[in-house]
Amino acid sequence: MMKNHTKEIFAILCLLGAMLFHTNCRRPTGDNSVAMGDTITMKYASLLTIVKYDGYTTVSIANPWKEGTSLHQYVLVDKTKDLPASLPEGTVVRIPIEKAVVFTASHSQLMEWLHAEKQLAGVADLKYMSLPWVHEGVKQGVIADCGDGMNPVIEKIIDLQPDLMMLSPFENSGGYGQLEDIHIPLMECADYMETSALGRAEWMKLYGMLFGKEQEADSLFNVVLESYNGLKARAQEMPKGRSIITEKLTGSTWYVAGGKSTVGQLITDANGTYAWADDPHGGSLSMTFETVLDKAGDSDVWIFNHFGSGRLTYARLAAEYPGYKQMKAFKEHNTWYVDTQKVKYFEEVPFRPDFLLRDYLCLLHPEMGLGQPKYYTPVAD
Repeated sequence: MMKNHTKEIFAILCLLGAMLFHTNCRRPTGDNSVAMGDTITMKYASLLTIVKYDGYTTVSIANPWKEGTSLHQYVLVDKTKDLPASLPEGTVVRIPIEKAVVFTASHSQLMEWLHAEKQLAGVADLKYMSLPWVHEGVKQGVIADCGDGMNPVIEKIIDLQPDLMMLSPFENSGGYGQLEDIHIPLMECADYMETSALGRAEWMKLYGMLFGKEQEADSLFNVVLESYNGLKARAQEMPKGRSIITEKLTGSTWYVAGGKSTVGQLITDANGTYAWADDPHGGSLSMTFETVLDKAGDSDVWIFNHFGSGRLTYARLAAEYPGYKQMKAFKEHNTWYVDTQKVKYFEEVPFRPDFLLRDYLCLLHPEMGLGQPKYYTPVAD
């Protein structure tokens, strides 16, 4: 009996050894292939992993809402070459992209900076894009207006026959409806979920690869990095800056930037004083006005975004919500806003966070003599 049992164990071990041998001899796929590829260094982006192999490149996007899981995997293949006989799992994207439909203003702006404007075939949510060249392209018929981002005109997108659609994913969105059924690769641009400004900006390395503008993207990111870190270093040499509160009421809720959010980190890098600096959240915190007033009502500076409808005045702000008059920055007329209808804030800031950091320094450290902010304008008396 013991002899037979030993034979059975030996047979099982041999079988396992054979299985391992064959597994190691197969072409690696998925995560097992990372060790054999050339990983592109991402110093700041935490959600993006890019690995180059012979004949293709894998792009893995981590799920920002469920740690340890994947949101999407892509396989980029040069369109001038045949598809390799064997590819890992993922959405295949043939590059460079010649025609893209883009759902976001920031990615459209980045295409201009990468000199890839002619590769923009269509846009969604045109009314929210403060990009004259895009509006002119639509007017001339070289860029298609594909309608509302939440309900795009599918027929227009199909007629364009784009190589790629680029849009921002959302938690529990339930998918992308008909866009998933038209057999056009869909890039889930989760860059906005990075918790650092430089982390989001570093995604331009991926977008440069998509449009055949890898060198341009690397060069631009180096400019951003040098500018941002230079401003940050100057700020850290200054005494602690003014205190600041961001945003304002949306309905009955004030969405305060968490301490580990992009805005929270920008304030830290600007060496400013922020009531929620020690908060561990990477997103927004839902607050009542009373809570914000109690914790940050004595902030020296108040900044927020505002969409159009003419120059904003203190009288209009008080009419919007009388409680604002209790805030120190309101009383001392040190309240600033971005008119997002006129200023290319959402278009530029995601990939040029150095521009926004400079604005913060202008407001929090006026003694630095940097001049007027690029995006923020003072509320009028």
